[in-house]
Amino acid sequence: MNQPSSLGIVDSSRPKTNVRLTISANHLQDLDVFSKSDPICLIYEKTSGKKSTTTESIELATWQDAQWTERGRTEVVMNNLNPQFQKTFLLPYFFEETQLLRFEIYDADSPNVGQDLSSHDFLGRFECVLAQIVSYSTLKAHLGKHGEIGAQWRNKDKNTKTGSITIRAEEDEKMEKIQFDVCGESLDKKDFFGKSDPYLNFKRKFDDGSSHLVHRTEVKQKTLDPRWATVQINTQTLCGKEGDRPILIECYDHDKWKKGEEPRGEAKFSRDDLIGTAQTTLNELLRGGPGGEAVEILLTNEKKKAKKGDKYKSSGTLKIWNSRIVVEPTFLDFISGGTQLDFAVAVDFTASNGAPKNSSSLHYMAADRPNQYELALRSVLSICQHYNSSKTFEAFGFGAKLPYQSSVSAIFPLDLQRGTSQVVGINGVMSAYRHSLQNVQLYGPTNFAPIIDTVAQKAQNMMHDSARYQILLIITDGIICDMHATIRSIINVGLLASGLPLSIIIIGVGNEDFEKMHELDSDDSLLQQDSRIAQRDIVQFVTIREFLNNGRGLYLDPDVIQENLAREVLYEVPGQLTGYMKQRGFEPRPVDTPWQRDSPPPEYDPIFDGIGTKRQAPPLGFQNQNPVTQEIPNASAPPMY
Repeated sequence: MNQPSSLGIVDSSRPKTNVRLTISANHLQDLDVFSKSDPICLIYEKTSGKKSTTTESIELATWQDAQWTERGRTEVVMNNLNPQFQKTFLLPYFFEETQLLRFEIYDADSPNVGQDLSSHDFLGRFECVLAQIVSYSTLKAHLGKHGEIGAQWRNKDKNTKTGSITIRAEEDEKMEKIQFDVCGESLDKKDFFGKSDPYLNFKRKFDDGSSHLVHRTEVKQKTLDPRWATVQINTQTLCGKEGDRPILIECYDHDKWKKGEEPRGEAKFSRDDLIGTAQTTLNELLRGGPGGEAVEILLTNEKKKAKKGDKYKSSGTLKIWNSRIVVEPTFLDFISGGTQLDFAVAVDFTASNGAPKNSSSLHYMAADRPNQYELALRSVLSICQHYNSSKTFEAFGFGAKLPYQSSVSAIFPLDLQRGTSQVVGINGVMSAYRHSLQNVQLYGPTNFAPIIDTVAQKAQNMMHDSARYQILLIITDGIICDMHATIRSIINVGLLASGLPLSIIIIGVGNEDFEKMHELDSDDSLLQQDSRIAQRDIVQFVTIREFLNNGRGLYLDPDVIQENLAREVLYEVPGQLTGYMKQRGFEPRPVDTPWQRDSPPPEYDPIFDGIGTKRQAPPLGFQNQNPVTQEIPNASAPPMY
């Protein structure tokens, strides 16, 4: 029997958003003889096994299934077929994960409902991923009977015998930041032949006396009176939103490294000289509000103070002004307002992958296991599909010779049968990939610039509002041959690639040395070429081999690989989207008047993409007659708007 788990118990080091769910139901079955049903709703999350909606009849009760964990339950509403449950549920939401939920409603036989539900009557069930709920803010669905998972409500649907459930999602708490301007005056000189190169560290102090870096300003070159860019820091991260909790400020002089010797990450700050430190609080910082006088904070260098004694005054002054609390729109604000994620994929068809018919090839199609390209495609598509109501993707190949062509195609539509890059659903992408593999000649070279340029041109048409955001996935087996051109494409002023609504994900497959590829993933500093600097960090690069086994040489289940890979490559996307929207000054649309959501084309079948219910075959002996109308719609697809 699965036991209830505390809501929101997750890895605290991972960024998350807490979503509060409110549940109601309508037209429930009346199973009581002398009164109406007494409904209670239980929420389960699938915490092991394959995390996609089932296509088979459910035989084992969810409360008995060890793969499902109870996340909470409502109160019992007495004698009511249209309950509005008062108890709400707080769930951690992760964009980069498939969080599969089940909502089950029972008719309680007593006010106290235990873990064994066998004595309570089952009223209905709905299964979906959390992403479907947050994408629509309010999700209505038909409840499924025993063995069924229900289906999302479509426009013009009518009530069924089992009734319906409505789930509303909203962020539990908006992200609050303190914003202020800061400058330094008369800082100590640390360089023998010139002035200091100062920057600031803001650190959170904990009760045990330790501290943790939460924000670092940029380095200002050769000045003792620096003015840094406007600072924004999350107040929860900075001080737990406690106005009087101490905040540590450190001022350092940055020492430059010789060209080619500078290490990555925090190591490049290891030789810096301390100018001075200060302690403040959130309340003190806010006293430097708009229209008021600047807050002055003295920097102290304890070593210098001990050496000079009474002659020591300070190591400089920090002035803080224009302080205020700002609440910025979040990723879910944009998604709930109808912002759609457009998805494009580009697959490497260069000869270095190996002949597809050879079992050592990265494109080899084994009977019992997907290849690395298929794993990468499904891992990202399975998440992104929930944020695009049209279920239509763009798919390209590169580095191959097409049938009846003598030259190499730097980029070509993956759907060779129809000659288009537009494909429908995950199954459409996978089918186009397999067909192309059987019909093209693997060649080369590995060039990214044509792909990025093509997708960037499409993204330019999305710049006028917040309705759409583009994601490009490139899957490759080797080091790119046009690194200089690729960097130019990403930061090129003419195409504005880093100023467009665009994120680029690159997944390396195989055992190639991908060290140079990390140049594109500018986590430590923005991508730069000559005098041009990217406006944002829009590239995420990972190698799939890190996710294939458990570290002991045993290969993991494909579903586990896809889940772990998606978590790694997609977690930066929400921040990239909101960063772009902030840069452009775009606000999300209101939930009640969202951007129009396009319906899927008629050929889309959600069953193949793991978000629909299995179509029931007609009874034996009736195969050649007209199909029987289902009580519940077959597909849990987005409603038609």
